[in-house]
Order: sequence, then C-alpha cells, then structure tokens
Amino acid sequence: MPKKNKFMYIGLTLVLCMAFGALFAPILTPYSPTELDLNNILSAPSVLHPLGTDQLGRDVLSRLLYGARVSLLVGFIAVGISAAIGIFLGAVSAFYGGRVDQFIMRFLDVMLCFPSFFLILAVIAFLEPSLVNIMVVIGLTSWMGITRLLRAEFLKLKEQDFILAAKAQGLKDSTIIWRYLLPNAMAPVLVNMTLSVAAAILIESGLSFLGIGVQAPNPSWGNMLTDGKENIEIAWWLALYPGLAILITVLGYNLLGEGLRDKLDPRLRK
Repeated sequence: MPKKNKFMYIGLTLVLCMAFGALFAPILTPYSPTELDLNNILSAPSVLHPLGTDQLGRDVLSRLLYGARVSLLVGFIAVGISAAIGIFLGAVSAFYGGRVDQFIMRFLDVMLCFPSFFLILAVIAFLEPSLVNIMVVIGLTSWMGITRLLRAEFLKLKEQDFILAAKAQGLKDSTIIWRYLLPNAMAPVLVNMTLSVAAAILIESGLSFLGIGVQAPNPSWGNMLTDGKENIEIAWWLALYPGLAILITVLGYNLLGEGLRDKLDPRLRK
C-alpha cells in the first residue's frame, strides 16, 4: 500500500473512532457529564473513573465523549454553512463574470483582510455565548476558501466543449451549473471541507477555552482545558486527555483531507 494511502486510512480510522465514541457515549460510560460526586473530587485515573474526575467530581471520560459531540457538531454544521455560501458565490462569480465577479471578489478580498479567529472573537463578543451562535458565526466567516477554489474550477471548466455544447442547446444557466459544472468541480471543495472541519473544531475549542464558547456545565474540550489549566499542578489528567482528543481529531481530519486530495486530484496520481 502506498505511504500516502496509509496516512489517509490512519486519518479515517481516527475520525471514525472519535465519531464512534461521540455517538455511543451513553453506552461507553455510565456517568452523566454533569453528574457531581463531591466524594471523588480530583480523583486520579482508576477502575471506576478510567480518566479520573475533575474539581467537581465529574467523570472526565464522560465529559470527553460528550464533548466530542459538541466539537463534531460544530465542525459539520459550521462547514455546511460555509460550504453552502462558498459554493453559491463561487459558482455565480465564475459563471456570470463581469461586474458580478468583480463585486464578489472584492467583497471576498475585504473578508480576507481580517484574521478569521479575531473576526469571530469580535462577532461573538456582541452575541450571547451559545452553541448555535458559534456554529453560525464560524460558518459565516469561513466561506472564502471554498469560494476561491470553486471559482477557479468553474473558470477552467466553463470553456470546455461539453459546457459550450450545453449552452448551444439552450439549457438554463441553473441546469448547466448544477448538472454539469458543479459535479466536475467538487473534488478540491470536498478536500477543503474536510480540512475545514478540523479548523472549526480548533476554533470552537479556542473560544470555549477563553470562556466565550460552550458554557459550563455543558462539556466541551475547550472548557475542559480551562479546568485543566487551573489544576495543572495537582491533576495532570484534566489537561492531558482533552488536549489529546483535540490533537487526535484534528490530525485525523488533516490526514483524511490530504489523502482525499491525493486520490481526487489526477495531477498527484502516479
């Protein structure tokens, strides 16, 4: 098996394992992520609590698995929103060109002038911290890469013979875009979407770590890291396991995205 394929399958395995843990969290652990046990505060990993407990006696494994649900939900919903916006704007910009293309591209350039994380921080600061707001804000501020990728693919494809033949037959613009252009231009977009899931998970974790993301007592890898930072000298497990969860998940999606790029891009095939 080629080395690049091995990396892709490793990434896919990591992604599936994390998704399995999030989906079957109630089966994998008997504890609730918000259940307090004041008799087991800051207990080290043991048979009853494989990953230990936090400063309120809550089971770390339970909070880690339920926190995976939050991170994956944010990743998929936010990327879905950004993909919908990016695909629409990229398709319209490339297909119609002219002033429409210039307007969309100049708006995109303005959006790219702002660092995405600080732009999200600025928007979140004026909104109530909630999971829905985080997903929407990340989605609304992360569509630029998909737009540029799809526009570039459309510009290459729309001069091909099969597109010119479709125009000569008098087909509607929407039919040409959605039936002929988009299916042939989605390969790099799918790769970008896969990598964007990892970026969205990192952003959500960062916001929760700063206290403006998912709010306690709801579990999130970011606010678990905050608890770990506050007790790092006496409870090392509080910071280690959420950090590993973020590392493994982001690494999995990055390896999967790189593998998909190698598979879908004919220029990279041997």
